[in-house]
Amino acid sequence: MTNLKPSLVILAAGMASRYGSAKQTESFGPTGETIMEYSIFDAIKAGFDKVIFIIREEFAESFKAAMEPKLLGKVKLEYVYQSLDKFRKGRALPEGRVKPYGTQHALLCCKDVIDAPFAVINADDFYGMDAFKKAYEFLTESVEDGKYACLGYKLKNTLSEHGAVTRGEIRVDKEGFVVGITERKEIFKRDGKAFRVSDEGEVEMDLLTPVSMNFFCFTPSFVQWSEAEYYKFLDQNDGNLKSEFLIPEVVDNLISAGGGVVSLVNTDARWFGVTFKEDAEIVRSELEQLTSVGDYPKSLWFEVAG
Repeated sequence: MTNLKPSLVILAAGMASRYGSAKQTESFGPTGETIMEYSIFDAIKAGFDKVIFIIREEFAESFKAAMEPKLLGKVKLEYVYQSLDKFRKGRALPEGRVKPYGTQHALLCCKDVIDAPFAVINADDFYGMDAFKKAYEFLTESVEDGKYACLGYKLKNTLSEHGAVTRGEIRVDKEGFVVGITERKEIFKRDGKAFRVSDEGEVEMDLLTPVSMNFFCFTPSFVQWSEAEYYKFLDQNDGNLKSEFLIPEVVDNLISAGGGVVSLVNTDARWFGVTFKEDAEIVRSELEQLTSVGDYPKSLWFEVAG
């Protein structure tokens, strides 16, 4: 373990199939900010001093042109490119594969870059200042190799008004350690309640259920451990052109194998994001409201000193 300050890893290489455009770099804030800029702003305030962007190399030039004028001198920046050919160990690429191999493969692409404890988040989700404060606290006071954390949001704070969503339902033991993260698909709101669609029909869910929004705290050893898991994944799933190697599933594997423990770190922050096109105006309205009450400056980067 080093004494370096924690880093923030941002997953920005995904393909927005449901949204229909590059939402990672779309403007949502009052003066053109992207959603991830709010995460970076909150992370800097919490104490993070380095941001690692995971992107696709073909968009690197435009991505850097959009982000660097705002961020250079305010936080250390590093870029990692996720591509299908990385970590193949001689395996041929399946013909017709276009979709990236998922969030844990993206993290694996950072293997030679991450040198400190880190938090990992999605580029297109708003997580809230409270979550970054708690993540930084965990990463500076509690994290060790084999001792990680998942930020847990209340289900009621993560639902969309415009359609069903997928959430990772977090199960914990009496000591507050995660025992599993189960992907629940087709969760929707109706009459102030939450329901998910199962094979048996609609199942009501407790609105206070802790769910994962892909905000985790790790050390570099987790990334190193996952490499062998990735080769197992490829051998079992490479014929499926849409299969993905996902962080929650790898966390589950780690816990099941006894390779580490994952603490649940609860946050009362309200999550919002842009799963659907209709969510965009909601996000803009939420950010405008947060700005109007003083949670964020109108010009996000003007007040951040280098």
